[in-house]
Amino acid sequence: MDDAWSTSAVGLVLARPPRLLGTEPFFMEFIAGIEERLATDGRSVLLHVVAHHAAEIDAYRRWARQRLVDAVVLVNPSVDDARPAVLRELRLPVVVAGEPTRGNPAVRRDDAGSMRAALAHLADLGHRRIARISGPGALLHTRTRTAAMLTAAADAAVEAVVVEGDYSEEAGARLTAQLMTGGDPPTAIIYDNDLMAVAGLHAAKESSVRVPGDLSLIAWDDSSLCRLASPALTTMSLDVHTFGELVGESVLRLVDGESVPERWCATETVVARGTTAAPPV
Repeated sequence: MDDAWSTSAVGLVLARPPRLLGTEPFFMEFIAGIEERLATDGRSVLLHVVAHHAAEIDAYRRWARQRLVDAVVLVNPSVDDARPAVLRELRLPVVVAGEPTRGNPAVRRDDAGSMRAALAHLADLGHRRIARISGPGALLHTRTRTAAMLTAAADAAVEAVVVEGDYSEEAGARLTAQLMTGGDPPTAIIYDNDLMAVAGLHAAKESSVRVPGDLSLIAWDDSSLCRLASPALTTMSLDVHTFGELVGESVLRLVDGESVPERWCATETVVARGTTAAPPV
């Protein structure tokens, strides 16, 4: 980067519907972690919310042209992702929050290990038909979780069913209802975020499906939504604030011209609450 190009900002573009961002706690806690670490160096996050990746790329081009940020945090890397190449073209340094892309420094989550833990929790309770309502299938971490679930299910003699959602409340409710009204409903469902899980719990109640008597539920990423649900949701727990701090630390090293090691978050752990139990006999 040109030495004259120096700001106090780090860019983060979230390509997701604003209505979803307002109801999903994950990114607010993640951003708070980044902000806390950057503040120690007098820096802050320039946040922009857009509807899709094309608008995200437009934002990067505008930021580079106006020299508004020193680096970018890239989230939700996907298959055939055009964003890393654009950022290289613009000479915007990038830290990836997730699976690394083309040699960019990354802070990674152990999605495979966490999925194995979730499936093992349910299998140990006796569940033998387990469904998952995933996030968008083009996301790299979605694919990692799916592959890990299918492998772990085969090893445990468990039948796994994966249906694709979009992290929204509507998808959680609709897909839960579809799974439970099918010819061979699962006895447990794993959700790829908290919002879909809470909506799925409500959908089960509306259909007179007892949770956890008839159906066990696990939410991905613990949050107040999960803790305040009735019954409180069993979750895969990640310290999201620390995840953000690790990303912030990598960004600071990057803009200071230092080497940036690959970092890993701790494998998520099962926090067992009121929505998991043995399957009905």
